[in-house]
Amino acid sequence: MKVLLLKDVKGCGKKGEIKEVANGYGQNFLLKNGLARLADNSALSINNQRISAEQYHAQQALQAAKDVKQKLDKLTLGFEIKCGENGKSFGSITSKEISERLASLGFQIDKKKIDCSALKEVGSYSISIKLHPQVVAKITVKVEAI
Repeated sequence: MKVLLLKDVKGCGKKGEIKEVANGYGQNFLLKNGLARLADNSALSINNQRISAEQYHAQQALQAAKDVKQKLDKLTLGFEIKCGENGKSFGSITSKEISERLASLGFQIDKKKIDCSALKEVGSYSISIKLHPQVVAKITVKVEAI
């Protein structure tokens, strides 16, 4: 019996795959629990439409990430931290603060996607931001003493 898997099934396959399974397993488990559907022409055409829609949305997300990357690559953020007389800083700049500053500029970026440790020293840093699995933007963060 040929079935189109509607969900991931352990030991059988992943969602969207067409599998040849035993009649009893297909009828009594896969079809009964809504994990699969008989692989007829209508099921296959629906699956092809779903796949093409997923590819289209993935391309749109990639293009949107590339557009944001172009804007972020030109960006420089400035931060100020308190420093003592000997140059030792009393605070740090974290990815949360960078995310908040980017949000005030109109970029909604999660702090978990910003790859930096706490910036505790005065200087200029290049920070990478993972916008998409294939797109990584780099911004410049300048930390100055007050």
